[in-house]
Amino acid sequence: MTLPDLTLESFRRNGRVNAALLAGLTPADLTLSDGRGGWTVGQHLGHLALFRVGWLGLISPADAQGLPEVVEGDWQNFALTERDPARLAEAFRLSDEAALRAVQLAVAEGRTFPDPYGEGTYQAHPAHFLQHIIVHDSHHRGQVMSLLRQGGRSAEQMEQLDSPMWAIWRE
Repeated sequence: MTLPDLTLESFRRNGRVNAALLAGLTPADLTLSDGRGGWTVGQHLGHLALFRVGWLGLISPADAQGLPEVVEGDWQNFALTERDPARLAEAFRLSDEAALRAVQLAVAEGRTFPDPYGEGTYQAHPAHFLQHIIVHDSHHRGQVMSLLRQGGRSAEQMEQLDSPMWAIWRE
């Protein structure tokens, strides 16, 4: 595999990890919080969905059109509107396809993405958007897993949830 192929494969595996996590959640899990004012599991997942749709809307608006919106509000103040983990997984899958499509088209056309905030975002290479999604997802998945454990999942239940996610990286 070439290095660009590995980047794309990593992005696809990240999507599969998200799907494995969502497959192990119940609607009740979405309400778990730390009890100290932090985000709920659902808010973390909603933030991930909003991140994809929001950035695509800025850097590749055509690819953002028609994507499911599972939150209402803006980056700082939003609420999860979709409570079914399977539908959340589908929203993630569709937005990942859109992100991949946007990056592949930008690469094929030899261009970068617009820089809406003048920060140099994704200017070195369009694939940085995919890398950003992977890192961002990993950060929030860790928080979700912590909230699930704090919410009362046993070590065995956590292992059942965690094992399918790690198996993807052993292929």
